Amino acid sequence: MAKINLDAIDHKILKFLVKNARMPFLEIARECGISGAAIHQRIHKLEESGVILGSSLIVDPKTLGFDVCAHIRISVSDPQLLHQTMEQLKAIPEIVECHFITGDGNILVKLYCIDNEHLMRTIFDRILPIKGISTTETTITLQESFQRPLDIEFIEKQERK
Repeated sequence: MAKINLDAIDHKILKFLVKNARMPFLEIARECGISGAAIHQRIHKLEESGVILGSSLIVDPKTLGFDVCAHIRISVSDPQLLHQTMEQLKAIPEIVECHFITGDGNILVKLYCIDNEHLMRTIFDRILPIKGISTTETTITLQESFQRPLDIEFIEKQERK
């Protein structure tokens, strides 16, 4: 994908939206010193160009009873099965992220389970039966230290280099 060039106002809009995706467009317009219509157009342009992929609420899985977070490195025996495997993994609701990776394994998934027994059932009953999966290696997260969105100021500094 080609790199998108953004101006100072686009960066300012992104800073506000990354900090609070629910910030009213008119408030962003006031902060940027442009009209509400211009903010709508710019945000639409950022969405169309793929810079903004969407917005979401962050829910703490532990508050809903999902006390186990794990990452599973998956090895697929036949590279031609990678995309098919990924599609089958997408159907498992416990899996919240899926990445093609380098190094040991081909795929890395992040999932949330209620407890270790739920994790074991998910691995043995849902993941390992998928055609082409040869091995898995599971790492359980003891505590998430931090989670953050992309730092727009960092990106601006990189663009100036």
